[in-house]
Amino acid sequence: MLRQSIFAPRQFSAHRFFSAKSRKFFNRTFTLCASLSCAALLASCSSSQNFDDGGRGKRYDLHGKIVSVNKPLRQVTVAHDPIPGYMDAMTMPYKVREAEALNDMRAGDDLRATLVVDGERSWLENPSITQGSNSNDASDANAYAQPPVGTAVPDFTLKNQDDKTIHLAQYRGRALAVTFIYTRCPLPDYCPLMTRNFLSIANEIERDPQLKTRVHLLSVTIDPDFDTPTVLRDYAQTRAGLKSFDLWDFATGTPEQIKQTAQFFGLNYYKENNQIIHALRTAVITPDGKIYKVYGDNTWTAQDVLRDLRAALERRDEQ
Repeated sequence: MLRQSIFAPRQFSAHRFFSAKSRKFFNRTFTLCASLSCAALLASCSSSQNFDDGGRGKRYDLHGKIVSVNKPLRQVTVAHDPIPGYMDAMTMPYKVREAEALNDMRAGDDLRATLVVDGERSWLENPSITQGSNSNDASDANAYAQPPVGTAVPDFTLKNQDDKTIHLAQYRGRALAVTFIYTRCPLPDYCPLMTRNFLSIANEIERDPQLKTRVHLLSVTIDPDFDTPTVLRDYAQTRAGLKSFDLWDFATGTPEQIKQTAQFFGLNYYKENNQIIHALRTAVITPDGKIYKVYGDNTWTAQDVLRDLRAALERRDEQ
């Protein structure tokens, strides 16, 4: 059974689930995520603002590296230096006043801008962009083309949380939802959100006998050097409350296997310090192994993917 309550604060102190290596990092990451949640709330409050503070807002110089760009949300995620008098070094999303500037931004670029904080609103303005050394290998949503609907998915080889070799073809006959994460991800609206969404999907599937044997979930790490099968099992048990992996697998592989898999779905990434600079990809695959839908951001909901999974199954039934 899957537990919906695993995101209650008390669950984050469940040290018994972690290896010593994982536990040490988890403590540090949870503290960072708590800070990021508060800071991200300030950024998210600007979703409907008009970017006019009448000169009342406080202004700070911001310098950092672009992690990803989301044009529909008018948002850029930046791994920035400490902002004196305001916050420590962080990676977090910001709204951008000059929407046209997003066209020139790529993951890996160096960004200088003014951070405006006006009460509960915040945004970036007057951005200055310098192409970074990683820009050509960037992880923004446009770095690699998403596979078109109907594209056959290759039979990628990976290893699951039990250190057993798995193949994507083994899920044929079931609708498959795939997402990409890494366990050390500090952004609460990136990998942790993908896991929370998949948890909601899994809980819904558990309650629907018609889906339970016809759908599977797969979370693939993009940090294979750290995310061993043991780390992934710890993560799944602690962050998703899994007692059984019948419905949901967590997978790793060699760096080359992970790279090939991620790039097929249009996702590129690179390492910087202790973080993986990346965007997001979540895909729904039909029972005959073809692309049904690909999401390139974090705006989808569990109900969106559940609807896609059901539609993929209905299409199979009609054939």
